[in-house]
Parts: sequence; C-alpha cells; structure tokens
Amino acid sequence: MSRDTERRRPARRPGYVAAAGVFAVGMLGTTLPTPLYGLYRQQIGFSELIVTVVFAVYAVGVITALLVAGDFSDVLGRRPVLLCALGLAALSAVCFLFEGGLPLLYVGRVLSGFSAGLLSGTGTAAVLELAPPERSARAGFAATAANMGGLGLGPLVSGALAEYAPWPLKLPFLLHLLLLLAAAVVVLLLPETVRRAGPRPPLRPQGMKVPPEVRGVFAPCSLAAFAGFSLLGLFTAVAPAFLGQTLAERNLAVVGAVVFSVFCASTCGQLLLGCIGTRTALPLGCLVLVAGLLLVAASLLLASLPVLLAGAVTGGVGQGLAFRAGLTAVSSAAPDAHRGATISAFFVVAYVGISLPVVGVGALAVSLGVRDGGLVFTGCATLLVAAVGMALRRRPPAPS
Repeated sequence: MSRDTERRRPARRPGYVAAAGVFAVGMLGTTLPTPLYGLYRQQIGFSELIVTVVFAVYAVGVITALLVAGDFSDVLGRRPVLLCALGLAALSAVCFLFEGGLPLLYVGRVLSGFSAGLLSGTGTAAVLELAPPERSARAGFAATAANMGGLGLGPLVSGALAEYAPWPLKLPFLLHLLLLLAAAVVVLLLPETVRRAGPRPPLRPQGMKVPPEVRGVFAPCSLAAFAGFSLLGLFTAVAPAFLGQTLAERNLAVVGAVVFSVFCASTCGQLLLGCIGTRTALPLGCLVLVAGLLLVAASLLLASLPVLLAGAVTGGVGQGLAFRAGLTAVSSAAPDAHRGATISAFFVVAYVGISLPVVGVGALAVSLGVRDGGLVFTGCATLLVAAVGMALRRRPPAPS
C-alpha cells in the first residue's frame, strides 16, 4: 500500500496549470517597460525611432534564442531550459534597475528577448506535455493564454505602479524579481517530461527547421501569426506615443490598460476556438483583425480614445483566434521528438512580424509624425492581413 502511494505521489506535483503560471510570469517581464518609454525618453532623451529600435532589439533576442536554442529543451529537458529562461529574465530586470542610459536598456531588452525566446517554445511544450490526455484542449488554451496574458499583465502592472506608486522606474522590476523567484521554485517542483533512453545528443544551433510532415500546416498558420503579431507590436512599442501625442492621454495607468486590453482580448479570442474549429478560426481571425486595424486607423483620424479601445479589443480577438488556431494545428501535427523545435520555428515567424513592421512605424513617425506614420502602418497591415485571410479561406490547413 505504501509503495503504491509512493508511485502515485508524482501525480500530485504541480502540473500544467503551474507550468502555465511560470510561463506567464516569464512573459510578464518582456512588456514591463512599455508604459515607461515616455519616462525613459524624458530622462535620457531619444526619438520615437529609438523607442522602436529598443523594442526591435528585444525581438532580435527572441528570434536568436529560437533559432539557436529552440530545440535545446527537446535534448536537455524542459526544466533546465525553463530555469535558464527565468534567470535571463532576472538579469534583464537587474539591467533596468541599474539603468543609466541607452546601453543598459539595450542589454536588458536583449536579455529579455533571450528569455522570451526560450520560454515561447519550451513553456508551450511543457504545458501541453504536463496535461493528461483528457485535458489536452484546456492545456492548449492554458499555454496560449499564459503567453498572451503574461504579455498583457506587464504593461498593466508597470503602468499602475509608475502612475500611483513611488520609484516608477524601479518598483515594477523589483516586483518582477520576486515573481521570478517564486516561479523558479515552482519549476524545481515540476515533473520532467523529456526522457531519453540513450546518450544525450550534442547541442547544436537548430536554425529554421520544420519537419517535412508539418510544412503543409506550418506555412499558412505562421503567416496568420505574423499578421496578428504585427498588431501586438504596434500597441506594445508605439501605443504610448500614440496616446500621448495624438490623443493627449498621458496617464501611465491608462496607457498600460490600453495595451493590456489588446492581450486580454487576444486571450478571449482564443476561447472561441473550441466553438469554431481550427479551419474556420484561421480565416475568421484574420477578418476580425482587419476590422480591428480599420478601427485603429479611425481612432487616429478622429483622435478618439474610445475608438482606439474598440480597435484594440476587436483586433486582439482576431489575433487571439488566429494565433491559437495556428499554434494548435502546428503543435498537433509536429512529431513528439521535434515538438519544441517546431513550436520555436512558429514563434520565429511571429516575432519577425512583431519587430520589423514596428521599426518601420518608428521611422515613419520621425519623418511624417506619429499620427500619419500610424495610418501608413495600419493601411499596410490591413492589406497584408486581408491577403493572408483570403489565402487561408481558399486553402485552409488540413485537419490534424
């Protein structure tokens, strides 16, 4: 009887919900600086283009981590890579605590990008693998909700603390360090899901590799992710400038809440997948995303905060619907031995979408102004999303 109890004890260790919490805490730190960019601009003095470059440096870190170490958790195990990601997030927070100019901002954002890159594939795979088979659908939602929810909580927390608490450029990162410590303890308690019978293969940069059996599903799903993440990049990097310069809204808590609304709506959009199905959700998500982009453009023309919020919520729902459908299709089609690497490749495409268009907005803002630069961006993004949606409508991915 006692031996049976001993064997069952691992089942009572933290499971996929705890892993999703760790995932969310790690991602929270990547968007903490979003409402604070205006304060950094006052303190250091730099243009809107530099803000988007600082953000793009983060995305470069994410993509580098995904390309170099995207499959390391398939070899080393999920727990060691999760702990490494949390450690990099802590180093990023330390850089922001001791920030004295642009160099440490860049270093902090690169380290944050490395952390997010490791978490994106490894965190998703860990959540999916820790769930029992009968809860696989819930685990898929938990993984994507942890990703989007963590990204959304970052600006909400830092905006409120910066507006209403002391030490606006320090307190958010001190809080995040405490959360990271708690997350590390949880990771140490999680069961390891990767086991190898033979010797461990050598660690090598994976590059951009997608197993042949996944490619037919991967291409349309990653394009939808690219389109949706371009909207997230717009709100995460440039929304504070839009709100301050175009809509005359300088309350940092409001700025954080607006950015949070996009990610919260994305999480809500993911809930719809169970009712709609993957094949329908991908083109439908793109259609809703187009409506959101048009509302964002209208908010800039009308200088209206309510219209901007409507655009954020509508676009977020569309992004979340398409993103979860794409990730579900790709992770389901991927073979077990390469699931972490395949998910990492999916996030590479997504993070290219979150970085390159945003730098373009920053450059346009310098020459045309924030309002006109935003209008050009929303016009180009609308055309891209519409084209992807029509392609997915004509040729939806085959069911897993």
